[in-house]
Amino acid sequence: MSGELWRRSAVDFADLLARGEASAREVLDAHLDRIAGVNPVVNAIVTLALDRAVDDAQRADAAHARGESLGPLHGLPIAHKDLALTAGIRTTMGSPIFAEQVPDADDLVIERMRAAGCVTVGKTNTPEFGAGSHTFNRVFGATRNPFDLSLSAGGSSGGAAAALTCGMVPLADGSDLGGSLRNPASFNNVIGLRPTPGTVPQWPATDPWDPLATEGPMARCAADVALLLGAIAGPHPLAPLRSNAGPFGPLDRSLAGLRVAWGPDAVDCRSNAAWSPPLLGHRSASSITGPRSSSTSPICRERRGSSRRCGR
Repeated sequence: MSGELWRRSAVDFADLLARGEASAREVLDAHLDRIAGVNPVVNAIVTLALDRAVDDAQRADAAHARGESLGPLHGLPIAHKDLALTAGIRTTMGSPIFAEQVPDADDLVIERMRAAGCVTVGKTNTPEFGAGSHTFNRVFGATRNPFDLSLSAGGSSGGAAAALTCGMVPLADGSDLGGSLRNPASFNNVIGLRPTPGTVPQWPATDPWDPLATEGPMARCAADVALLLGAIAGPHPLAPLRSNAGPFGPLDRSLAGLRVAWGPDAVDCRSNAAWSPPLLGHRSASSITGPRSSSTSPICRERRGSSRRCGR
């Protein structure tokens, strides 16, 4: 396969894997190479679960050899936000308090992705406890915006958004209370969908009736977002909030005549978002990201190409 296999969409990978034109290990290795090349600069994936990823890919390939599918995410690399508990993989929540925490069980949303056959690559950066619209913390530092390394990647799912933009993974999960899926998606030119509360059940939860916070999918195109949402949505007996939305997929209809609101002042403000506040009293975030540059990052100039499937 091409050395730039990482440029494809998740739905493309699903087709390739189903037809046997690529193996899950080939797809994983392409993304691991991409992570090695760009993550040291962007700092999007903060814990790399290499052994888990290889085991997951081999499990997917073994299932395919038996004529079986593990589910809709069969063999697809995915990175999990570092707020979600992942069994056997460090989950820090961006806080020194939990810097060495290794959970013994998955959150429900992680459990569902793994049951759907995903290949867990690692964890993505988040502000401490997800509290903030910019992604930096005292455990891992700041996540840089791939379009301009001196600017913010947004938050709190900034690590996920930056990883997607750079082609480190085709899919990522995030969470959203006041914009934490949507904000970083807009900063990084990807898609973050906040589902209707109850569409993606949360368990365990501090308040199972809370309609404000929800987990959701992130990807580079609508078809990929629909694929991931379909794998994590659906009622659960322990979650009282529920929605009967679904099934999910791209809209096969003309958008002619659709009106879109555009606020250039707001766009300019958000696109120029920069690091300026002190980093939790420790050091200024500008010392992490370096001086602001007016040039586009080379990471984004040569990043992923468009997928024919994402253009539907």
